[in-house]
Amino acid sequence: MSTSETHPGTSRAPAAPLAGRRIRAAVIGTGAIGRGSHLPALARLAEEGETEVVAAVDIDATAVEEFCRATGIPHAYTDLEQMLREQRPDLVSICTPPTLHREQTVAALRAGAWVWCEKPPVPTLADYDAVEAEEGKDGGPYASIVFQHRFGSASRHVRRLLAEQAMGRPLVAHCQTTWYRDTAYYAVPWRGRWATEGGGPAMGHGIHQMDLLLDLLGPWSEVRAMAGRLVHDVETEDVSTALIRFENGALATVVNSVLSPDEVSRIRIDCERATVELTHLYGHSNANWRITPAPGVPGEEAAAWQDFGADVPSSHLEQLRELVASMRAGERPRSSGADGRTSLELIAAIYKAAFTDTTVRAGEIGPGDPFHAAMHGGAPGWAPAAPVAAEEVSA
Repeated sequence: MSTSETHPGTSRAPAAPLAGRRIRAAVIGTGAIGRGSHLPALARLAEEGETEVVAAVDIDATAVEEFCRATGIPHAYTDLEQMLREQRPDLVSICTPPTLHREQTVAALRAGAWVWCEKPPVPTLADYDAVEAEEGKDGGPYASIVFQHRFGSASRHVRRLLAEQAMGRPLVAHCQTTWYRDTAYYAVPWRGRWATEGGGPAMGHGIHQMDLLLDLLGPWSEVRAMAGRLVHDVETEDVSTALIRFENGALATVVNSVLSPDEVSRIRIDCERATVELTHLYGHSNANWRITPAPGVPGEEAAAWQDFGADVPSSHLEQLRELVASMRAGERPRSSGADGRTSLELIAAIYKAAFTDTTVRAGEIGPGDPFHAAMHGGAPGWAPAAPVAAEEVSA
């Protein structure tokens, strides 16, 4: 799908008032994530009178036409700019590979549309900063990242308990995304490569749990890390471990792996008066959380902590509900701007700490730092090999 080159300062299309009407949405990319997660969420809100999907875009004309026929979407396009001009959507849902996210997000923002973009948002911090620079300043449009694990009844309840320090100060945390991917998974040409996947399990797999950990515990202050290629023949890592200090003093271990046959996604936070633990795989409900009080905590207080309320599982739908509410209020949504950047900055810091054997502090990776422009930072042994010149081959 083509997007013509534009420049900073390009006139932004005026936003149409959202009060009293459905939000016009378009889906970009008709693969599994668009078909299986984004479209069902948009369709559910359409049933509630909130949204209508007016168009879909894909580089494959046959695929997008079949997608639209099967789902009742009225307009199919292979050109993003043409769709933006002709349909003027309020919201663009981006479900394409990470290398396309920056260009497509910028095009949508400049057309006056809000953006809901699959993770990882973009391959580098430089890309993220470029996207953020294109957002509206007062009332949008804004670009939000899909971090659906933040949303739902249990994460909302635990976030409040931690913010209020109802269970005392958070002290020790563990965050793991230990999954399993075999050699057939990495036989797909774009996987395991910096240019096309953006990173290894820290970027493509563990980003959800790390984002949730940051959402619960708040800002981090410093990182130390190690990474390895223990099994797979890839450019990126296939496992990493990190030690993180948070601004509130809590210390955390983080493990991201695709080498783990017994797959699990897990967060554990030990506070002064209780341990909070989440164990799941790809999504969580109230039943996946457990709060264990310390000895001496009154029973009534512990029972209140363990009351998560009506069960609302984490999902694309729950995040979309909040995003639509933010659009109607003209407010910056969660998982956008500085709030969305923090997880990408943590990943860049893990890579920098691992590849340079240094401690990385929050805020130090900015323009001019090699890890701002590329997650591998040009580090020897990790950066992609330079192409061999023709004369060297013939020598």
